Amino acid sequence: MELMCHSSTFLLPPENQNTASSSSSSSSSSSVSLTYALVILNQNLPKFTPLLWDHACIRVCADGGANRVFDEMPLLFPQLNPSHVRSRYKPDAIKGDMDSIRTEVLDFYANLGTKIIDESQDQDTTDLHKCVAYIRDLVPNTDKSELCILATGALGGRFDHEMGNINVLCRFSNTRIILLSDDCLIHLLPKNHSHKIFIQSSLEGPHCGLVPIGMPSGSSTTTGLKWDLNETEMRFGGLVSTSNVVNGDIVTVQSDSDLLWTISIKKL
Repeated sequence: MELMCHSSTFLLPPENQNTASSSSSSSSSSSVSLTYALVILNQNLPKFTPLLWDHACIRVCADGGANRVFDEMPLLFPQLNPSHVRSRYKPDAIKGDMDSIRTEVLDFYANLGTKIIDESQDQDTTDLHKCVAYIRDLVPNTDKSELCILATGALGGRFDHEMGNINVLCRFSNTRIILLSDDCLIHLLPKNHSHKIFIQSSLEGPHCGLVPIGMPSGSSTTTGLKWDLNETEMRFGGLVSTSNVVNGDIVTVQSDSDLLWTISIKKL
C-alpha cells in the first residue's frame, strides 16, 4: 500500500518551511513538496491567515469569505493603514452563489482585478465545493498530486455548514484538503494509502482524534498515540478515537476505511 505523508509545515513561516521539510525528508523518502492554495470561507479569520496567504500560490474567497478578508484582515495589522492591507491581501478570485458578499466589497475587489465568478445557478454544491473544483481546474493534471488546499473558516458556526465542508473532503478524496480554524484542523486519510503524519509539536497537539467517515472501520491500526489502535473496529454507536493524544513526532495510521484526522492547533 502506497505511503502518504502529512505535515502542518504551512503553519510555519515560509522561510522556516524548507528546514522543517528537510527534517521530515530525512525521516522518510516519501515526503512531498506541496503546492498550496487557500480558500477563505465566511467565518472568522484565524489569526494565522496571513501566514497561509504567504504560503499559497492561489487565493480564492468563497462568496462571503471576501467580506471577512475586507473587514478582518486589517484588524490583524492594527499598525498599518487598512486600505494598504486590503490592497495587499487581494484574492485572485471570488466564487460562489453570491448571496452573502456585500456590494461594496464585490466592487472593491473587482476594481483591483479580482476575478468574479457567479455560480448562483448551482444550488446543489457548497461554496467550498465550487472553490475546490475551480482550483483543481487551474492546476495541471501532472501537478494535482502535489496540490494541498487550505480552507479557513471551515469549522465553527453552523453545524450543517461544517458537515457540508467535511462532505467536500469525501467528494474530493483524491485531493489534499485541510479544514482549519483557530483551534484545530481536519483532513481525510484515504483508505487506499497508509499514512505517516509528521507532528509539528510547537504548533499542534497534543489532543487529536481519528473518526471513521462514510462507513465503519473494521480494522484501524496506529502508532505514536497515547491510546493506539490495534486492528480496532470503529463506528458511530461504538468506539470512536476522540480525545486521543499524540505521543511523539510521528503518527502512523492504516485503516480499511477512510478516516478523518483532527489535531488541536496551539495559539500561534
